Amino acid sequence: MNSSTTKKLTPYKLMSYIILAVLTIFLVFPLYWIFTGSVKNAKDINSPTPQWFPTNPTMENYSKLFENPAWLWLWNTIFIAVVAMIITCITASMAGYVLAKKNFYGRTFLFSMIICAMALPKQVILIPLLKEMAALKIYDNLWAVILPTVGWPFGVFLMKQFSEGIPGEMLEAARIDGAGEIRTFAQIVMPMVKPGVGALAIFTFITAWNDYFLQLIMLNKNTSLTISLGIANLQAEMATDFGLIMAGAAVAAIPILTVFLIFQKYFTQGITMGAVKG
Repeated sequence: MNSSTTKKLTPYKLMSYIILAVLTIFLVFPLYWIFTGSVKNAKDINSPTPQWFPTNPTMENYSKLFENPAWLWLWNTIFIAVVAMIITCITASMAGYVLAKKNFYGRTFLFSMIICAMALPKQVILIPLLKEMAALKIYDNLWAVILPTVGWPFGVFLMKQFSEGIPGEMLEAARIDGAGEIRTFAQIVMPMVKPGVGALAIFTFITAWNDYFLQLIMLNKNTSLTISLGIANLQAEMATDFGLIMAGAAVAAIPILTVFLIFQKYFTQGITMGAVKG
């Protein structure tokens, strides 16, 4: 490669890298503090002088955490987030495809209602939602948290925007070849909206994982609690045991980081495609 084609490090780029590095450190530091605090003993974590690195690392906090039903809380949260993510991606992709590529009476009105629902706070529909879950006999059940998350208007909106970019000629060619709706959706639509599905998967997983308000209202039994509710209970009972609380926060953060790393490529593609379309 010629030196003339080599990208030069201009002062503007250097300043940009410095700012990005500072912002990265600023954003990552709380996570670092949680993970390092989770392996500190009580003396070190309560020391008046902050210890930036654990001098006497210990797994005692994690042992104390899992003496409580933390494994069950973690399993409940993973089940809620994964099932909600899968069902939401499927239903939102179907709904977005239909709204984008099918002509039927009331389509514009239906999409307008979905847009309006995006601006509706969850607290407004709390009482009808509680009555509905009680009528379905799933109150204080994990499905009482999953089903309201599945009906997420933003997911339909997002997938409709991606489905708009599917060429009509490809769908028409599939019909000429004798492909039915299910085959067309599975073999043509889904591969083309994969970046959108990846972005929606991350959004849905994080939303379902962190939906503390809905979990607090819908779940009461100790065996039905999520990791967020369980940590909140531990914080109320052991307000001074910061190591235990940080261990719980570290356990709660790991699945979110894992999902983001898995779908990061599709998430980046989805954001990029959305920016280009805009």
